[in-house]
Amino acid sequence: MPPVPNLSPAHADAAYAAAQCVVETHRRLAGWLRVGVTCAEVDVFVAEQLYGMGGKSCFLAYRPRRGIPPFPSHACHSVNDCIVHGTATTWTEPLAKGDVYTVDIGVFLRDWVGDAAWTYVFGTPAEEVRRLCNAGKESLARGVRELRPGNTWTEWARAVQRHVEDECGFHLVRGLGGHGIGKGRLHGPPFVSNIPLPPVAWPEAHKPCEPGTLVAVEPMIAVGTGETRETRKGWPIRTADGSLAVHYEHDVLVTEDGPRVLTEGLEDLPDVIG
Repeated sequence: MPPVPNLSPAHADAAYAAAQCVVETHRRLAGWLRVGVTCAEVDVFVAEQLYGMGGKSCFLAYRPRRGIPPFPSHACHSVNDCIVHGTATTWTEPLAKGDVYTVDIGVFLRDWVGDAAWTYVFGTPAEEVRRLCNAGKESLARGVRELRPGNTWTEWARAVQRHVEDECGFHLVRGLGGHGIGKGRLHGPPFVSNIPLPPVAWPEAHKPCEPGTLVAVEPMIAVGTGETRETRKGWPIRTADGSLAVHYEHDVLVTEDGPRVLTEGLEDLPDVIG
């Protein structure tokens, strides 16, 4: 396994700029979204914003392994039962009231990666949807607080699972989790599971959160199950029972003083549309 990079202060500033490029794109998107737009139109909008700020999508043409085709969109578009990795054409209907829509945006900005997902709801959320979204945002906030020297990565997972499953009664999606990011690197160590796992399944579980480590952490939560189904192509991944899912993601740098959220500002977005 390759080593976990350790960021210098100068590198941290560059990573922050990339993360804030993603935040600004989400901010503009939240003000632009409306009932009736399509995921394809959103994809064009995201690409234009990233390009206008000097960046480019780090998802477009991304290929995690052999056998999976290059990702065909600038952002990931996940509607309703789609958890992650929806493409601009996975959902072709215009977005309508009642839809739950996660947009995951990733950028290369001067070769540094910013990567953050946020969920938007069209129309007044039903009570269950409101609770689901709140569980996602609150579990992310609680987990981030645990990313500090002296803790292990398992402390993140315990905090997230305690809130989502024990307190809220929803399900964390199995088999998916956060990851290290950095310069020219969209996915790398450490893997950050959203549920506690034994070391045989999660080698980094009991390793310490070292200052200088940059991770994208991302609870993925479903109403009815933590199990998934996916197409032969690998894009997208859906809930096995067709229930609604949400996905929230921050970029976090572990520092000597605790976690520094590089994607700060996402939590202030207007995420109810129309």
